[in-house]
Amino acid sequence: MVAAQQLGLPARALMDRDALFLFPGFPPGPLCAVAASRCLLYVHDTFLLTRTEDLSLRSRLYMSPSFALALRWCPNLFVNSRTTGADVRALCARRARVALLRPPVRDAFGLAHLPGPAAYAPGRPLRILAIGTIEPRKNYPATLALTAALIRAGIPAELHLVGRVGWGQHAFLDAPPPFLHRHGYLADAELRALAGSCHLLVSTSKAEGLGLPLLEVQHGGLPVVAPDDPVFREVLGASALLIRPEEPDAAAGALAGWIRDGALARAAGMSRANVARWNAIAAEDGARFRRFLAGDPAAYDALESIVAHAGTA
Repeated sequence: MVAAQQLGLPARALMDRDALFLFPGFPPGPLCAVAASRCLLYVHDTFLLTRTEDLSLRSRLYMSPSFALALRWCPNLFVNSRTTGADVRALCARRARVALLRPPVRDAFGLAHLPGPAAYAPGRPLRILAIGTIEPRKNYPATLALTAALIRAGIPAELHLVGRVGWGQHAFLDAPPPFLHRHGYLADAELRALAGSCHLLVSTSKAEGLGLPLLEVQHGGLPVVAPDDPVFREVLGASALLIRPEEPDAAAGALAGWIRDGALARAAGMSRANVARWNAIAAEDGARFRRFLAGDPAAYDALESIVAHAGTA
């Protein structure tokens, strides 16, 4: 794969002068700059450059340098959220176009049949779902701290963690707390059953460009708790409870109050309405992108379709 990125694709670009080259996540090699105007780089997030302490060795040695160079020479940058776009705009060449191409979110786990979160009764365990590879960026220690804070506050809670072990060191794997239930990788049917038994999904992730699983579970009407950061405000709007993960006791108090105020009962409608809102935006972005691929020079003339430089009117 590295050979293809570094040599194969640049050679193809020289041989086929009409081809477009789409890079949907893995950064192009520096020699692809020979066909810069025909390279389309889709950026999911900028953590390769902004959170190098959370990267694997391969990412630090290969992907980060390639990504940094690509942002300097690639003129066609597409992003999955306006928040990612602002981060990219701070790092890329000024002449580059940073266009919004927010992805539609399908019901990846087949949750549409769920009536919403499982019925919750005070005094019974609050079943919390978390989904994602176990790696530093997901910040699972904060999820564990929030669960522990709920228990200290008198709310029995269980944390159900779905995801393979990735890279990095994770002390909680060596000495897991009794409230942690690790499920590893689950097939879709198994995940559907687990999601249907849970009351909410929690993410304490840092440096996300979108947070796709959060929108995916909203197809099932599950409520979501996420960090009070720009990307989650953009993606989730008023459909979620936004917290400060670094303040677990305060977050636990906010979550307890949210539940007392009937958030679980309202979740199904609000979560599904948010997915519909997001997918409508994504459909507009997709239509613009198809116009761009068809050669329409005005596809990205509208200011709302791009992330412009600060101060652009």
